[in-house]
Amino acid sequence: MRNTLLPAFLIAAAVAGFGYADQQTSKVVIPIERISPANGKQMYVDYCAPCHGANAKGNGPAASALRNHPTDLTVLSRNNHGHFPDTHIAAVLRFGSALPAHGSAQMPVWGPILGKMDTAHSQATQLRISNLCRYLESLQVH
Repeated sequence: MRNTLLPAFLIAAAVAGFGYADQQTSKVVIPIERISPANGKQMYVDYCAPCHGANAKGNGPAASALRNHPTDLTVLSRNNHGHFPDTHIAAVLRFGSALPAHGSAQMPVWGPILGKMDTAHSQATQLRISNLCRYLESLQVH
């Protein structure tokens, strides 16, 4: 009887351990500085490149800490029949994404911080989103 209980106990312990490990999440801390809303490239470098990479291919230094690999942002046009999906990108930047890598409905883990930067200046928010979209459009490969 002891021989049959030991394997059952080990399996139960392993399942419990995997369940506990799955609940553990690593937090990636990305320092945020207020970047001019007029500078799309600098906003990308500071806000997006840690996960999406300097070349926007999804290979940033924080990418390995994420559960899901970041999107290759250079193929957005290619994946959208040759048209850059600026309306979709603007919506993701403003309202967030359903992608699990981004955590919540807020665009990545720093979404609340970016939202607070421009709360009194909706024009600045619009400029920030527009210039970041234009920079991402400039990175597209054809």
